[in-house]
Amino acid sequence: MKALTSTDFHFPGQKSVYHGKVRDVYDIDGDLLVMIATDRISAFDVILPKGIPFKGQILNQIAAKMLDSTSDICPNWKLATPDPMVTVGLRCEGFRVEMIIRGILTGSAWRAYEEGCRELCGVRLPDGMRENERFPEPIITPTTKADEGHDMNISREEIISTGLVSAEDYAVMEEYTRKLFARGQEIAARRGLILVDTKYEFGKRDGKVYLIDEIHTPDSSRYFYADGYEERFAKGEPQRQLSKEFVRQWLIEHDFMNEPGQTMPEITDDYANSVSDRYIELYEHITGEKFEKGGESVDLSSRIEKNISDYLLKR
Repeated sequence: MKALTSTDFHFPGQKSVYHGKVRDVYDIDGDLLVMIATDRISAFDVILPKGIPFKGQILNQIAAKMLDSTSDICPNWKLATPDPMVTVGLRCEGFRVEMIIRGILTGSAWRAYEEGCRELCGVRLPDGMRENERFPEPIITPTTKADEGHDMNISREEIISTGLVSAEDYAVMEEYTRKLFARGQEIAARRGLILVDTKYEFGKRDGKVYLIDEIHTPDSSRYFYADGYEERFAKGEPQRQLSKEFVRQWLIEHDFMNEPGQTMPEITDDYANSVSDRYIELYEHITGEKFEKGGESVDLSSRIEKNISDYLLKR
């Protein structure tokens, strides 16, 4: 199976291109962004050496559906999806903060809690919690948004006092974050899933706060299966989950957390295809639709370039 791991396009009106960990973003006339979801995959802030077939299509299509299903909550950047791996939208000035919201104590938050941490990003955590236990109410634990290296935890007070975001804009982002998460939980529940935690990114355009980037995908979110959650929690057993956390756990088991001196384990074709299968499984669960594989017999790069060019010419 093919995987798209890089792009190098030159579109009419193109001012710049930004190659992120997973997405390649093309600035058109300083007004539009063409965001290509590649098949790259990252964990522990490093890009893994092999792409995951269909991952970009899956992320892009889930995000597009979720942006459409939450557009009544807040304005978002999306205008069109001219290709299964592409979203075109409004260019906004992104805030240098990611809004992470957690409904359950797990992942990195649990690892910190287990080591004795009782305050996360200025939020006090109750004593006596167990792994995979629900918080009394969802907590927001923001991070700084780093172009390279690790994102850093930061509190609401630090964000405002350092001028990363104004108090007024942060209040809007916080309100949107809680409402988006509640909607995401409702959508997941209808599909037999629990939206455990996720992140949102926001930007500003013409004085208005917009939701940008992807939402509720397996790269930005963690899902548990609802069936069996309570029983597994009562027994202290691991939860069945659909998220990128299983990749992180695989890396941890192979002694890699992107720490000095550690070596990335080999990513075999079999493992890459197994990750692809997990992503497809999440797509079908969260959307309730059969995943239609695109581009198995075509040149992905050529298809994407043509579809974007055709869209830009017609706009």
